[in-house]
Amino acid sequence: MSSANTTSYPKEKIRILFLENISDAAVKHFRQHGYVQVEKISKALTEEELVHAIKDVHILGIRSKTQITAKVLDAAKKLQAIGCFCIGVNQVDLKAATKNGVVVFNAPYSNTRSVAELVIGLAIMLIRRIPDKNKAAHEGIWMKEAKGSYELRGKTLGIIGYGNIGSQVSVLAESLGMKVLFYDVETKLPLGNATDARSLKELLKKSDVVTLHVPETTQTTNLINKTTLKSFKQGAILINYARGEVVDLDALRKQIIEGKISGAAIDVFPWEPEKNGDRFQTPLQDLPNVILTPHIGGSTEEAQQNIGEDVSSKLYNYLEKGITFGSHTVPALALPPQEGSHRILHIHNNVPGVLSEINTRLSKHNINILGQYLKTNDTIGYVVLDVNKNISAHALQLLREVKGTIKVRMLY
Repeated sequence: MSSANTTSYPKEKIRILFLENISDAAVKHFRQHGYVQVEKISKALTEEELVHAIKDVHILGIRSKTQITAKVLDAAKKLQAIGCFCIGVNQVDLKAATKNGVVVFNAPYSNTRSVAELVIGLAIMLIRRIPDKNKAAHEGIWMKEAKGSYELRGKTLGIIGYGNIGSQVSVLAESLGMKVLFYDVETKLPLGNATDARSLKELLKKSDVVTLHVPETTQTTNLINKTTLKSFKQGAILINYARGEVVDLDALRKQIIEGKISGAAIDVFPWEPEKNGDRFQTPLQDLPNVILTPHIGGSTEEAQQNIGEDVSSKLYNYLEKGITFGSHTVPALALPPQEGSHRILHIHNNVPGVLSEINTRLSKHNINILGQYLKTNDTIGYVVLDVNKNISAHALQLLREVKGTIKVRMLY
């Protein structure tokens, strides 16, 4: 593509808003490419605050606490894309984002190593009952004993959810001499010598340490409850660094007190404070051999740097090239740039005849199409077109009038 091909909309007019103290790597990425209106805010915004702040924003970056509702999206008339600088996208109303033609990206792989390493470390701390000995030492009590302390080697690790993080935990666990059993609702190819459990109940009965790596869905809500806890091996350890709604904490508390569960590490909770310093309560406080952390499973300098670079790169590629790989809303595609061409992006409802109408309207203006690609999902279609000459404002307006059109953008 020639150097003359730059975004049609002046970069100095593109507004980018990053919330929740997103990594400076994201800010740096856009500023290095000539975008000057980049604002970074350290906290999440409420729905009403977002409705006011987002009106003239083209690119929005969030983490896990900011909730993007249909009301927010309806107010975001200029919004092109949302970058979720985290693993999940459950904080975004994806149905409303799709309806509004807003591309939603995230970083599903960037902090997997950080979480996996911590899970293994927690398993070691809990199986050695380090939390109790640490607490006693801080209180001036000497507890030098081997009773109830074990090695990880030779023990069985049960992994519920064998995805990006679960599979990495599997590899690390095997390197320490653990046996690995996993359970997933989808068929997964095991890594190393890991074994696929036939059922959740089988995994729970055989595992010395159980670690959760599942998304928050209707199927996983209270997956670990008073019934499934009864299937745990006597003296087993539970680690939840997945989602807060997956474990019934009251039921877990009861099993820890009764000795069925010998230890637990919990990082995510059904309710979490909005900001640092706020009061926090959970049924698991003041229990023996329990480690509680404030949703920091993936919070390392390396992970935040990786997430910042990954998501900002996806946002940039969509903004400047129309590439939607990794999108959860608009169909994923990328059309290679063509020398001397001009690119148009067209997002529309997935109804018959749209592509034909687009081509007809362009041909009436003697505009030759050099490259074209259409991809659809169940809801919408996405067309990237490269044409041989500048499209007039009138022709662009005609494309906006194509039936089912959601958004049209002259890229360059």
